[in-house]
Amino acid sequence: MLAAVNNFLKYVDDLVWGVPLIVAILLTGIYLTIRLKGIQITKLPKALKYMFENEESGHGEVTSFGALCTALSATIGTGNIVGVATAIVAGGPGALFWMEIAALFGMATKYSEGLLAIKYRTTDKHGHILGGPFYYIENGMGKQWRWLWTWLAKIFAFFGMGVGLFGIGTFTQVNGITSAVGNFFDPNAQNVIHLLGRDYTLAVVISGLILTVCVGLVVIGGLKRIAKVSEIVVPFMAVIYITISLLLLILNAGKIPAAVAEIVSSAFGMRAAAGGALGAIIVAMQKGIARGIFSNEAGLGSAPIAAAAAQTKEPARQGLVTMTGTFIDTIVVCTMTGLSIVITGSWNIGLEGVAVTTNAFQHGLPFAPQVSAFLLMMCLVFFAFTTILGWDYYSERCLAYLSGSNKTALKIFRWLYIAAVFIGPYFTVSAVWVIADIFNALMAIPNLIALLSLSGVVVAETQSYLKRMNLTRVK
Repeated sequence: MLAAVNNFLKYVDDLVWGVPLIVAILLTGIYLTIRLKGIQITKLPKALKYMFENEESGHGEVTSFGALCTALSATIGTGNIVGVATAIVAGGPGALFWMEIAALFGMATKYSEGLLAIKYRTTDKHGHILGGPFYYIENGMGKQWRWLWTWLAKIFAFFGMGVGLFGIGTFTQVNGITSAVGNFFDPNAQNVIHLLGRDYTLAVVISGLILTVCVGLVVIGGLKRIAKVSEIVVPFMAVIYITISLLLLILNAGKIPAAVAEIVSSAFGMRAAAGGALGAIIVAMQKGIARGIFSNEAGLGSAPIAAAAAQTKEPARQGLVTMTGTFIDTIVVCTMTGLSIVITGSWNIGLEGVAVTTNAFQHGLPFAPQVSAFLLMMCLVFFAFTTILGWDYYSERCLAYLSGSNKTALKIFRWLYIAAVFIGPYFTVSAVWVIADIFNALMAIPNLIALLSLSGVVVAETQSYLKRMNLTRVK
């Protein structure tokens, strides 16, 4: 029965994450990059500066930095540690190349999402800021065919809620945390408990229970508590992880050129058997882009939900801040993880999930294996924990849109979310990631339609802002 379910999920995953959607995501990013004249490159220094400069007169619920940290809390998670490893194991080192290409163009996508989130956000009767793809789909795409846009917005909100409850927000993060804790404290599975027809280590069960309690305590506090926790945890753990990864790369600097060559050659199927090059390229693209989207969420429409709450009066300014999330998440963090895995060769020795990255850190760092494993485990635990919190907020905003901010529905959902965290450790790694991929794809489609339809608005707002700020114009 389990095998049949896994086979069905794989079939659906291959269907929704086939060539058409991969091309659609890439072309959307390329199209926006061209129309915005490479704003993700030319204005990146300004965007990084804006990260730490909050607007004093801006209107919103949290600071721009707080909104970014909330978005980063949802993006920097298991995708950066486990997702990269899973992509490289399944698609070869070339998957990292396509992950980076998707991220580069995805920065233009993320910029557009952040801009539209501010432009079309609204305020409810309680004074709460409401924004995200469902609002720029419904309110931005014109009065003609409004019923169609409303349904498209509802479809996005439904799948967005599903991504949080069944995909990125819960199962993958919890599974990554408990697997890492279990592998560290009981790698040989000496202390096990028989549950649901399978054996689980005591470390997995206990860590799952502790995580559930911690998530429950924060989630009940809403956006401001989530943002407050994220502003502390995300920068702290990101700096630690980047420092550790940099140390690994510096100590193995001599192997980096060969690793880069292997990544590029694998990306274009140069090492595939005769006649298999095209297939190898497609697999590398599919796994790299899917995991990249999972990690940085460019095109999914999740980040603008957090961006809409930022204290700002300039849509384009928040767009610049929002796009730095993709840069930090993928261009910086995922690249470091991927290079570490390729340099140490841990991707092709039969390991799976977090064990791949753990092996890379154990062999690439000058510490005792247990120390390296502990450092990685702690980074993964905190990254994944904040992702769970961030996606709870996203999911609640999606439900609020669908239910008209029904308080009873939101309370029930929070308990369902906590329940999903509780059962997360007991799903297999492969099934968890496949479910996440499926929901990601279904969530992305309505958002991509809106981004392409509203690209003229994005360009006009950008041109107006850059002109007023005495920066280079975008035509």
